[in-house]
Amino acid sequence: MYGDIMLYDFILADKNSKMPMYRQIYISVRNAIENGNLKKETKLPSVRKLSAELNVSKTTVLSAYDQLCAEGYIKTKPQSGYFVAAEFKDMPKLPDEADYNSELKNKIHKYDFSSKSIDESIINLTEWKKNIKDVINRNYLLTSYGDVQGEEALRLALQRYALGTRSVNSRADNIVVAAGTQAILYILCSILGCNKKIAVAKDSFVQSEFVFKSFDYDINYFECDKYGATINSLEKINPDILLINPNFTEPDGANMPVTRRLEIINGVKAKGALIIEDDFNGELRYSTHPMPCVQNYDTENTVYIGSFSKVLLPSVRISYMVLPDRLMKKYREIKSLTNQTASKTEQLALAGYINTGKIDVHLRKARRVYLEKSKTVIKSVEKHFKGCEFVFNETSLYVKIKLNFDIDREKVEKDFADNSICVMPTKKGELGLSFSGIPNDKIDEGIRLISEIINKNKR
Repeated sequence: MYGDIMLYDFILADKNSKMPMYRQIYISVRNAIENGNLKKETKLPSVRKLSAELNVSKTTVLSAYDQLCAEGYIKTKPQSGYFVAAEFKDMPKLPDEADYNSELKNKIHKYDFSSKSIDESIINLTEWKKNIKDVINRNYLLTSYGDVQGEEALRLALQRYALGTRSVNSRADNIVVAAGTQAILYILCSILGCNKKIAVAKDSFVQSEFVFKSFDYDINYFECDKYGATINSLEKINPDILLINPNFTEPDGANMPVTRRLEIINGVKAKGALIIEDDFNGELRYSTHPMPCVQNYDTENTVYIGSFSKVLLPSVRISYMVLPDRLMKKYREIKSLTNQTASKTEQLALAGYINTGKIDVHLRKARRVYLEKSKTVIKSVEKHFKGCEFVFNETSLYVKIKLNFDIDREKVEKDFADNSICVMPTKKGELGLSFSGIPNDKIDEGIRLISEIINKNKR
């Protein structure tokens, strides 16, 4: 009865547990087989014997055995009983609990300049939860799949919102919604096809380049002056597609003036190319009024992309694009082959948030808060990084400091971790500090500490 003795040792059955008894027996036997304690061809106790030993019904034991048989862990032999059928070797090692917990602790930083969050004082979470609850309480909305193109209620709301905040010319039928800008670009590239030549800015949205490479695009970097992409460099590249963020131009982060926007539109139109306008945080300009988007001047050859990651909540992954009429036919051809990636609940909640005017209140507050924080950041950088040039961009909510000396990055990163500091990833010789999430009263203290660490680790 070697098999019986082993099995009794491995079965952990607790009648006070909330887990059904048959499930406890099933898991105990399965684990014993997977870890090698029950070898292949080992005979298991009969249903009658095990039920008597554990003081449970025969039905309970039979349910556990039937599930194990269905999954191939054990098998039955006529007139002989149940035997182990599976043999496991080199089972994957379980993750170390301590490492996992330490990783969780590192997600919250005292001085968070990483751009991964927004200022908690801006969003009225009570109002947002109210909109979520309103959708959840309407059961009929939750018992069906969402619209592949985006919920109609949201697309209608976005039509009014984008027109009011960014002067976007569109019909609701031309708006496509997805979970984030990267998801939007996958849909767009599926419409445009593979093997295109695209012009982008250096050090732009790296996730977009990942998408373009997935579609075998030939990626070219255009040159910039203080007004943005230069016409000469675009003529040399002669791209099929041009990706621009007119709210942030290299190298100084300035807003692209209307004269350059019109020059680009005319040049692209003459070549039969397409403009993708990534209007990242375009409505968050606070030192001046937001200027109309590029799509406002050219609805036929511009795809407008907007997002709510920083405008509303980073956890609400809702982005949208406005397609020209000439691309809508192609979109409808692939529409049935795509799935909606944005939460239906959050889409409808956002529609309510826009329609009730809460988003307007939210934007006004965001502009006030970020204006005050931008002043603090600039003053602090000038004080603690004397002699270093820096580029400030209000819509991207960060400052890029150009270090005029070398540092030991490995030591700097360790000191940052030891002092609970998180910064934006940047290339060598630069330091990126976002002020989107850090409270205003921690900015100067955090930048002072960063300056001390960097100066301590000069080379």
